[in-house]
Formats: sequence, C-alpha cells, structure tokens
Amino acid sequence: MTDLRPNPRVTLPYREQNCTKAPEGKPVILLHGFGGDSQSYTHIQTALSTTRRSIAFDLPGHGQALDWPVVGNAGVAAKAVLQSLETMDLDRVHLVGHSMGGAAAAIATLKEPERFASLTLLAPGGFGPEINYKLLRRYASASEPELMEILLEQFFGWEFRLPKFLARTAAEARAKPGTNATLEAIVEELLDGTVQKTLPVKELASLSLPVKVIWGTQDRVLPTRQAHKLPGEIATHVFDKVGHMPHLEVADAVVRLILQNAAVE
Repeated sequence: MTDLRPNPRVTLPYREQNCTKAPEGKPVILLHGFGGDSQSYTHIQTALSTTRRSIAFDLPGHGQALDWPVVGNAGVAAKAVLQSLETMDLDRVHLVGHSMGGAAAAIATLKEPERFASLTLLAPGGFGPEINYKLLRRYASASEPELMEILLEQFFGWEFRLPKFLARTAAEARAKPGTNATLEAIVEELLDGTVQKTLPVKELASLSLPVKVIWGTQDRVLPTRQAHKLPGEIATHVFDKVGHMPHLEVADAVVRLILQNAAVE
C-alpha cells in the first residue's frame, strides 16, 4: 500500500492499494465517515487487492486533508472527490462510502453518474432525518483517550469488543492543532439543529447503475429503519448485531458485496 500522497490542493490525499493479480478491473474508490480517515479501510483494501486496485481518500477536514482549502458537509466532500478523480483521470470507478462519506458518494454519483460503475453505501447519511446528533457533537469535540473510548463504543454493535488502539489512535489524531475546531464546524454543516439533511433517494434508485445499501441492526448513529422500504431498485443488506461500522465489524461480508457490485464494469 502506498503512503498518503502530499496535498497538492488539487487532489485529496489518499492511500492506494494496487491489485496483486492481473487482470484487474475498474478501481474501487473508498470514502470514510465523519471523524474518520482513509486508514479505516485498511482491511478492506487488503482484501480487495487480489482483484482490484483501490483508493481511499482523506475527505476535506479529515486526516491529511485537515487543511483542505474548503471544508464542510457531504456536498463539499463530494465536490473534492469529483475534482480529485478528474485530476487523476479516473472514470467508471466503483464508489463506496460510509456514513458522511456515503452521503458524499451519493451526491457525487447524482452529479456525475457517468463517472461511476457502481455505488455501495455503508450506513449512509442522508437517508432520513433522524441522527444521533448528541453523539456526533460530543465526538467532534472529544480529545481524551478515555472519553474517545466511551464515545467510539457507541459506533459499534453491543457485542463488538473495541480494540484499545482505536481510541488511542483517534485521540492522537485530535492532538493536531485545529482538528477539533474543524470537526465541530463540519458537524454543524451536516446537521440542521437536531436532524440531518436528506438525500433524494428516489433519484438514486433511478440511476442506471447498481446501488447497494449496507446497514446494521444495532446502529446507534443512524437508525436501521432508514434502510427499510427503500425503492426496489436499491439492493438492501441488513446485518444482525452490527452497529454503524459494518466495514470494521463484518469486513469480509462487506468486501463480498462490494465485489458483487463491481462485477458490473
């Protein structure tokens, strides 16, 4: 896996995992959720590498893109992703997004559907107004390892055992000056008071590309019912005892579903 590229102000920093076996299909683009970064997809990228090249971006205001010129909501992230794909001369890619990154992925696909071959959304933002706004605001302002551990546990299913290093790593990332202030600004753009802004789900369903939505029954950030009764054109996969982080909780299953979508070139 390559290191994060420096920020040239035209391409978001990213981690790239090349395909280890030829021939390879179209690349998979991975967008993380609020308060995360590209490292959250390390296991997914490793698993995909036998058949696919993958690129995980750091979204504006996150990771190595903390000082990106414009930070904000999922729409801002979508614009930065589209700009980066254009600069990198990438089209007909398979797009995957988690939470806020899922909303960004959906927006990017709606704006330029011809650029994407498939769309896989992991507990995506924007599928309904309900959101755990208190948790997200607390998470944006937290920096102490002990508090980070308490908050991070709520992102996972009840039975998931949170590795100690996750809270420690998250707290270390907050030590960079400006990190908390940036996240606090972003979360307020994601929210509209105590609810979140929503996406035109029917427009997503009308796209001429395969769309999958993956959710967990124990999601304490975005309620699972937002995955219920979606338009029939959207394939919905709900996992029992899984929280808001399916790519970390049931990574192997998520990889299989991504590759099912990626079978369409």
